[in-house]
Amino acid sequence: MACLTLRPMQEDSVHTRGEFTGCFSPLMRDSILIYLTVGGSVIPMHIMETDSIASVKLRIQTFKGYFVKKPKLVFEGKELARNKSCVRDYGVADGNVLHLVLRLSDLKAITVRTLCGKEFGFYVEKTRNVEYVKKQIARKGLGFFDLADQELVWEGEALEDQRLIGDICKDNDAVIHLLVRMTDTKVRTQPVEKDFELSIEASFAHDAVPNLAADQLGPVSITNKVLKRNQSTREFLLEPIYNNSNIKTTPVIQELIKVTLEGLEKGRKPVQSSEGSGGAYLMQDSFGLKYVSVFKPTDEEPMAINNPRGLPISVDGEGLKKGTRVEQGALREVAAYILDHPRKGLRSHRNNEEQGFAGVPPTVMVKCMHEGFHHPEGYKNVSSNVKIGSLQMFMKNIGSCEDMGPSAFPVEEVHKISVLDIRLANADRHAGNILVAKDGKDGSTVLIPIDHGYCLPDCFEDCTFDWLYWPQAQEPYSPDTVEYIKSLDAEEDIKLLKSRGWELPPECARILRISTMLLQKGAEKELTPFTIGSIMCRETLKKKSAIEQIIQKAEEAALPGTSEAAFLYLVSVIMDNHLEGLFQ
Repeated sequence: MACLTLRPMQEDSVHTRGEFTGCFSPLMRDSILIYLTVGGSVIPMHIMETDSIASVKLRIQTFKGYFVKKPKLVFEGKELARNKSCVRDYGVADGNVLHLVLRLSDLKAITVRTLCGKEFGFYVEKTRNVEYVKKQIARKGLGFFDLADQELVWEGEALEDQRLIGDICKDNDAVIHLLVRMTDTKVRTQPVEKDFELSIEASFAHDAVPNLAADQLGPVSITNKVLKRNQSTREFLLEPIYNNSNIKTTPVIQELIKVTLEGLEKGRKPVQSSEGSGGAYLMQDSFGLKYVSVFKPTDEEPMAINNPRGLPISVDGEGLKKGTRVEQGALREVAAYILDHPRKGLRSHRNNEEQGFAGVPPTVMVKCMHEGFHHPEGYKNVSSNVKIGSLQMFMKNIGSCEDMGPSAFPVEEVHKISVLDIRLANADRHAGNILVAKDGKDGSTVLIPIDHGYCLPDCFEDCTFDWLYWPQAQEPYSPDTVEYIKSLDAEEDIKLLKSRGWELPPECARILRISTMLLQKGAEKELTPFTIGSIMCRETLKKKSAIEQIIQKAEEAALPGTSEAAFLYLVSVIMDNHLEGLFQ
């Protein structure tokens, strides 16, 4: 994510294309004046109360020719997520301040890393080619790297000069490795304890080592013919957190912790992701060649105290989505993995290595300390800088569903995502947090759900599913999927989460029970994911969804002191009547 810095405009100014107009424009007499904050700037903007959220975003997208992918608007701690709703539906009035969160999709972050540790960082337009990057390296290398001597390697592949950056960075920023060819050079390596000794014998003038600036070689010491890498003195911490001593770390989680720790031990810094509205860090392997995990600290979540995106701090503790809490996103990330049961049954110690039905990546709560995280007041190696958060396995992918049309996605892959989202009442399922990958065995398309910090809310108000309008959602569930849905047990899920250290609040537990009930009843009646999902999601901001109306009727019918079991029975009866009405 990048902040787009826009200069504040004068009240009598008029922007090109009529997108941002001045206060006294005769065309905007019935408009209201709002203020956008982005990148430290405050931008006045005239809009109509009847403007849709989508139209406001479109005007921001086209401002001065910038194309901004998936801009987010936040007002009074809530995301203006429903594009069809009007501005006035969210209570936005004259003089209000809206926070704009955006990412510039045409800029890609490139890190070029040499074998001796030197790094070059660039922001490059995706339409540039590899030759352009080489020229930038030659310029930054102070003449050491001649253009003809450079060879750039990405994921083991030598890059041709005409290769476009957009082809390399299809979904994430990239790390490219630089090889420099030196004429008549012999290289030998010899292990020296945990480090290594690199001897270079070259035919330079007077048989001397060239006079290279220290910053050209990175953290190495130079002698006559020996370059020896200094051992890292950076201190860090990474440990899993378990609130139940009877819970044992499974092999897949052990490996996740191990490879992440190895990267930190080798001095591989966390790389802050450009995606999302909270702090997320890509953790590297020991060679710095690939990402192995993603760490999301609780104190850097949207509207948390150390959020790096500039979002306002929540005044009442509620998260960006209705029914969630700030600094509980990591718990929900872990819960989504735990509750993504394998087809063989409830996730337990015996089948914990099985991939879940929906394919949520392995996730665990950890405590982690590193200077590379966001520390607004500065970093010191003290316990107060230890961060708690979720650590999730990084999944290799070819992009997200946001980057391609849904028509090519297998029906079963979309259905598995729908089962997870309906069951967990996900309040933030959009195409950008469903990764697309290729199966290593047969090359088939696989969808991977990520970002579950807004699942298991205490109400249905903000439930949104992008897949709802994909063609696959109109197909009924397969018999195998129906059998899996039948096997789900909300009570066992609640007990399982409690055994892992998170006792669901009563309101969240009720939502899980009702959403599981709806999914099972709908699947039994052969309803499609679209029909079931439509019962959960609001059509407009103000109109309650069908499931909210069902709950409201049950609350009105319940007597004082009604037990939870009796209340759920009322919900079940009213839900049956509603579902029967769909066939009339």
